[in-house]
Amino acid sequence: MEDSIGVPRQFTGQLLDAAVRYAEERHWDVLPGCWLEPAASGAPRCSCGSAGCAAPGAHPVRPDWAGRGSGTAPAVRRMWLKQPQSSVLLPTGRTFDAIDVSEDAGCLALARMERMNLPLGPVLGAPGRRLLFFVLPGAGAKVPELLRGLGWPPESLDLAVLGEGSWVVAPPTRTAPGGCAQWVRPPSQANRWLPEAQELLSPLAYACGRETAAARAR
Repeated sequence: MEDSIGVPRQFTGQLLDAAVRYAEERHWDVLPGCWLEPAASGAPRCSCGSAGCAAPGAHPVRPDWAGRGSGTAPAVRRMWLKQPQSSVLLPTGRTFDAIDVSEDAGCLALARMERMNLPLGPVLGAPGRRLLFFVLPGAGAKVPELLRGLGWPPESLDLAVLGEGSWVVAPPTRTAPGGCAQWVRPPSQANRWLPEAQELLSPLAYACGRETAAARAR
């Protein structure tokens, strides 16, 4: 649902509830971020005020954001009551890292993982048609060498790891462009225990490799 000048309506109660739930149920650190504001014409703008913002509504408010998140429900509730339209950001490199691939490669890999009965953590559909696979922290240091061991030069694949110093945009945050962050596999009791990166890397690398080969053939 959008308002009269084209800004997706952030349901602030849902943002607050989701932020508290991530902290309370998963013990994830949660960080309030920028949000979308109406513009007189054209696309909605980011609350940061930058006309050239590269991630409208999808980045921290302050440069010292790393020390401002919290994993406790009362603290998270206070942050969102103070600024209820804030986007919901989850810092990576703490309780989880995220392996970031394209939506097409991620869907192909996910189907293979399910057939292989691999353990899966939450999987997030992020703005920009990306899929993020949650794994145990520390993946960033391991993945390049693991990829080489599988026969894939890391630089040849559209695959990255979000670890310390980064974040993911969590549902129900809306961003522009890219719509709304959505869970492909939502957090649940079944995926409370996250896999190691190497448990998922082979099907992810294979899917990304197929995507790269297809792009070269076009």
